[in-house]
Amino acid sequence: MDASGAGPADLPGTAAARPLPAVAAGLLRACHPEPVVAVTALVTALAAASGRGARGCVLVAGAVLAGQLSVGWCNDRVDAARDLAGGRRDKPLVTGAVGPRTVAVAAGLALVLCVPLSLASGVAAGTAHLAGVAAAWAYNLGVKRTILSWLPYAVGFGLLPAFVTLAFPGRPWPPAWSVAAGALLGVGAHVTNVLPDIDADLASGVRGLPQRLGRRRARALAPVPLVAACAVLVFGPPGPAGAAGWAALLVTGVLAVLTAVPAAAGSRSRLPFLATLVTAATAVALLVLHGGSLVSAP
Repeated sequence: MDASGAGPADLPGTAAARPLPAVAAGLLRACHPEPVVAVTALVTALAAASGRGARGCVLVAGAVLAGQLSVGWCNDRVDAARDLAGGRRDKPLVTGAVGPRTVAVAAGLALVLCVPLSLASGVAAGTAHLAGVAAAWAYNLGVKRTILSWLPYAVGFGLLPAFVTLAFPGRPWPPAWSVAAGALLGVGAHVTNVLPDIDADLASGVRGLPQRLGRRRARALAPVPLVAACAVLVFGPPGPAGAAGWAALLVTGVLAVLTAVPAAAGSRSRLPFLATLVTAATAVALLVLHGGSLVSAP
């Protein structure tokens, strides 16, 4: 039985036998494939930009993929009863496309696999990555319902540069600007991620920071940490900001205005959400662009 009070027997399709391809398809949808792919690609690109070789990048990709899969499956399993009560037909556990025990086992296996894959980059680097994965699990298991819901995202994303740099000889800690930018990017990702579901979350008792702020204020807040991350990534690394840096600041500043104005007016337009996604993509691009400075920067 999970924290919501519903056990596996309460969920649809628990006992029915399912063909293996159908189970695989259900597991794929239940892992939250978009963020899994996005975060895995981001950290792998960051590792490559910092100078990790092909083998190192493969190890990084495998560890991050396993960790993100475990987090995604954990999230859907923990939220299964709540999603069922809310009629979330986009959730495989609600439609019966995959069973709760299968998702729980998959999450556990992915987490177990994440440990050796993370430590293959070295004890220090692996510990940093596993700490970030632990923060994400803590979010799923209860922190998401508190005013500190942003903290696991800040910790998890803030430790990603450390996972990359601590694998190098001498185990150098990443520069402060990269950790700060990662943490800000994580907070922005958290607020952006929950925007579409704020009303449903409030109805089911999930009261993280964005939900407590409400839809209007959360939409206005979403781009703020992302723009701050861009600013840190423009002015933090050594050397001049350059044309690309100033252009990024201009674009993200304009997007922040496009986000804040309709949000403040109470509009339900998708423009703020889309603008926030573009701002996040800009911050990610800047982080990867400065990947070469992670180890060489003072």
